Amino acid sequence: MLVVFIRTLVLYIIVIIAMRIMGKRQIGELQPFELAVAIMISELASVPMQNTGIPLVNGIIPILTMLAAQIFISFVALKSTKAREIICGRPSILISAGKINEQVFRNELYTLNDLLEQLRSKDIYDIADVEYAILETNGQLSVVPKAAKRNVTPEDLNLSVKYEAPAIDLIIDGQLITKNLKRTNLDKETLEMELNKIGINRIGDVFFASVDSDGKLFCQAKEKK
Repeated sequence: MLVVFIRTLVLYIIVIIAMRIMGKRQIGELQPFELAVAIMISELASVPMQNTGIPLVNGIIPILTMLAAQIFISFVALKSTKAREIICGRPSILISAGKINEQVFRNELYTLNDLLEQLRSKDIYDIADVEYAILETNGQLSVVPKAAKRNVTPEDLNLSVKYEAPAIDLIIDGQLITKNLKRTNLDKETLEMELNKIGINRIGDVFFASVDSDGKLFCQAKEKK
């Protein structure tokens, strides 16, 4: 039992490291060759987990080999546009200037029902509202609505808007994020004073706190047990 536990733990750590090295993409964003590598790595790891008669190294070496191959292919695709087209393919234009390209649908084995489903997921319920629809190499659909159907922006209304940066997390579950605090105009003493103003005596009592680009503090205390 202990041997199985240790083997499983070792393989789990190796798979996690391998997937981490492969990058931060979500499953839906993986290229076909990346998805194939991810599936094969999981299969290679499962065999030594289930069969203790197989030496652990026989499971580790194939995983490392697949990882090395994936890194090599990714590097080649990064350096060569032609290789990237061969490995990953090219985006396919399903709708161009409002016209549906039937031949592209046949080439990609893609149906109108598939298109309509993905359009609905983007809150577009009428195909007539689409100017361009592009099927990306990872299977995601990029859509450019017709000008009259796009959301109104401040630029359309000739309005000037102020710059907004993402809010900076300062406290998460009672833990002060010192490196983030240094990016703001606050110091620990000033932060504690601001917390005291809203009735929070300790940083450890804060569930979440952040500061926006205007210096406005958002804070929520932990629920009392």
